[in-house]
Amino acid sequence: MFLLIAYATTDGQTRKIARFAADRLVTTGHSVELLNVEDADGLDLSRFDGAVLAGSLHAGGYQKALARFAGDQAAALALLPTLFLAVSLSAAGNDPEDWSGQRRCLAEFETETGWTPGRVEHVAGAFRFSEYDFFRAWAMRRIADQKGEQVDPGKDKEYTDWAALILALDGWLAGIAPRVKGGAASAG
Repeated sequence: MFLLIAYATTDGQTRKIARFAADRLVTTGHSVELLNVEDADGLDLSRFDGAVLAGSLHAGGYQKALARFAGDQAAALALLPTLFLAVSLSAAGNDPEDWSGQRRCLAEFETETGWTPGRVEHVAGAFRFSEYDFFRAWAMRRIADQKGEQVDPGKDKEYTDWAALILALDGWLAGIAPRVKGGAASAG
């Protein structure tokens, strides 16, 4: 199958997750186009057998470029098997309030874009202090402190569960039937 992975990233962890997903899909025998949504103008989704979108939650919303892409492509995405990798630090924890917030943000994203993913996987992100400016680093340390997390402000701390991501990707793939292009399938 020919699969699209389109992502938006703020600090780089979603890009890392998208690359990991692409590598996993390729090693399972599929062709993949990995694309930052910033470079997706004019993309023809009819070329693909399925699509994975990945974006990260920051300050109550997903990246504007991801929302624009999903909105512009909502009709085409509705014709494909889709998986949304919703990346956030909240996905690393078990706080009911955080999970409620994630669900609310996802619902707002769906309403804003007109696209409802076929499947959603919440993926834990990372503290990427190497990418933060002074004020963002301060705010992220404060968030970590409020959650009881110990972080070294000079070091990144990753929460992404790579084994769980493999299971999610494999599970999504298992539910996709390859499209027959150009007419009837050959018997044989």
